[in-house]
Amino acid sequence: KVAIKGIERELICPACKELFTHPLILPCQHNVCHKCVKEILFAFEDSLADGGSESSNQSSPRIRISASSMDRIDRINRTGRKRNSLTPRSTLFPCPSCQRDIDLGERGINGLFRNFTLETIVERYRQAARAAIAIMCDFCKPPPQESTKSCMDCSASYCNECFKMHHPWGTAKAQHEYVGPTTNFRPKILMCPEHEMERVNMYCEICRRPVCHLCKLGGGHANHRVTTMSTAYKTLKEKLSKDIEYLISKESQVKAHITQLELLLKETECNSERAKQEASQSFEKLYYVLEEKKSAALRAIETSKNIRLEKLQSQVEEHQGLLENNGLVGYAQEVLKETDPSCFVQIAKQLHVRIQKATESLRSFRPAAETTFEDFVVDTAKQEDVLGDLSFHSNGLETPEINEEQSRIYSKALISWESPGKTDSADSYVLEYHKLNKEEESVTWQKTEVCGKSKVLSDLDDDSSYAFRVRGYKGSICSLWSREVIMHTPPAPVFSFLFDDKCGYNNEHLQLNSRRTSVESRAGFPLLLGSERLQVGCYTTLDYLIGDTGIAKGKHFWAFSVEAYSYLVKVGVVPSSKIQKLFHNTHDVTSPRYEQDSGHDSGSEDATFDSSQPCTLVTIGMKKFFIPATPAAPKDPASRILPLPSCLGICLDCDRGRVGFYDAGCMKCLYECEVDCSGLMYPVFALMGGAAVHLEEADTAKYGEYHNDI
Repeated sequence: KVAIKGIERELICPACKELFTHPLILPCQHNVCHKCVKEILFAFEDSLADGGSESSNQSSPRIRISASSMDRIDRINRTGRKRNSLTPRSTLFPCPSCQRDIDLGERGINGLFRNFTLETIVERYRQAARAAIAIMCDFCKPPPQESTKSCMDCSASYCNECFKMHHPWGTAKAQHEYVGPTTNFRPKILMCPEHEMERVNMYCEICRRPVCHLCKLGGGHANHRVTTMSTAYKTLKEKLSKDIEYLISKESQVKAHITQLELLLKETECNSERAKQEASQSFEKLYYVLEEKKSAALRAIETSKNIRLEKLQSQVEEHQGLLENNGLVGYAQEVLKETDPSCFVQIAKQLHVRIQKATESLRSFRPAAETTFEDFVVDTAKQEDVLGDLSFHSNGLETPEINEEQSRIYSKALISWESPGKTDSADSYVLEYHKLNKEEESVTWQKTEVCGKSKVLSDLDDDSSYAFRVRGYKGSICSLWSREVIMHTPPAPVFSFLFDDKCGYNNEHLQLNSRRTSVESRAGFPLLLGSERLQVGCYTTLDYLIGDTGIAKGKHFWAFSVEAYSYLVKVGVVPSSKIQKLFHNTHDVTSPRYEQDSGHDSGSEDATFDSSQPCTLVTIGMKKFFIPATPAAPKDPASRILPLPSCLGICLDCDRGRVGFYDAGCMKCLYECEVDCSGLMYPVFALMGGAAVHLEEADTAKYGEYHNDI
């Protein structure tokens, strides 16, 4: 048998770290005190209401929500879960044992069973721990006597005399169940928490909990597989007994594992001390190098200082000699007192030369040495960056790689990365980025810590290039930096709009999705019926579609993608004054190229057509991007045909009157031309045949965000 004093770890509540008091069984089969469940649930719901703020977690000194629970609160807030909803809502409870969000259902705490078996075991443990403390009779007159038995029906403790008095022979109370002295009184019949007047008599094998017959008939367990309580009792008891017997039979193996673990504990202690010594020696080497560099720098400064002081002091002494009755001037004054011409001439010549030099130095006075020590400034910026990256490197921690296909920059920058291996060994990541600037000599990386494998950045400048890199961390161990990936931001702020389903929209040929962000051209029976009358030539109609928002000023950028199977798509901008002309121009493409008597295939007709259109458009189709035939364009038609980028962008600069067409993947300008921006400018799209266009959805810019410029 297992000693009662050896199981105290199983009797401790994971929330309050004390012995269980009225424990409840959670759906995850873990136990928590009834009071702790209420406190955790209130703190958790308050944290959800306050957005997971720390101030909302101060109501209970016994319960503290862990950092992982706070992360789950943030995740639930991001999913948009709302309180006070009209629809039935379930109660989420963060289990302190398995750290999972447990759904308690609509009844919440009231739907949980009380674990009476665990209460009994806790009470036995308490009695064994306080065997010297007696349980007194509840009915004796002062002073009370020590109780000898407790009545489970009366929920009270009695001495022998009081028990006979309150349970007289021949009455109904004489049939009450009594046990030894205890303070743990539990009901004789376990009632259903959902149907309070019904006792549980079945066991749900799906939910693994006792249920009543009403739960099976029309409750939440109607379609579940259930069994009788006696069968479940017998089956579970046999399984538990077998498992306990197996563990007891493996006692020698358990002891061997304990011995091995104790050796591992000692080995871990020794290895940690050795690692500390090696790390300390590494830093001592750095300290020694720094001290040597420091001493050399200080000696150089001291030597330079002494030389400069000597020069300045010599210059001070020379100027002091120019004062009256002092130094050179005093000596000259004494020479002037000489009356013998021969003696005076003998010394005056040399003295006059010295006086002239002193006069010249006085006129062009300049300090003999500099007072600043700018040449002795130590530049440690690079060394600080290197020391900032100083960490434990492990070959076992894989270097992450930035996924350029999943990463993109539009209204925000979404940077995604992944580990080369199948499993992710890193606990967290650090993403660093900086703006590429040729003028700056030193690079300053901006750093952000990430728990997942992607990060959205919103503080980037327009029309700029940025370098990104990432490294993984597991505790104090870090991986190497990933390869730097350079990405370009849009040339202007992102402009958000939707396809207009009213102005000129042809619902017979075009089909919009529900969000009006995608349009598809259907070349169906109307086109076939229209071409049935044609015998020669080819007259086809472009179906136009504009954006629902116009631009009056400023510089704006929007992006979109064209499906690879698209036959013909034209994109560009149109002024509001020419929209009506655009939709009334029915036969937009009239090409004699395929007429039997055309006589040529030059394609020059397309150029004259482009110049006569009411809007500025470029042509896309057959997985190609066609640069319009302009005087500035290449003369060779083949050089005007480019592969179709996966994502295209248009940049409209109303102030300069120019529009540019970009490869939105690398933000490279493919074609730019002048445009008349005298009125409101609208994005315009034209489709013919089988084609589809999808607008790139902005990450932050919502519809109508640029209301000042629109």
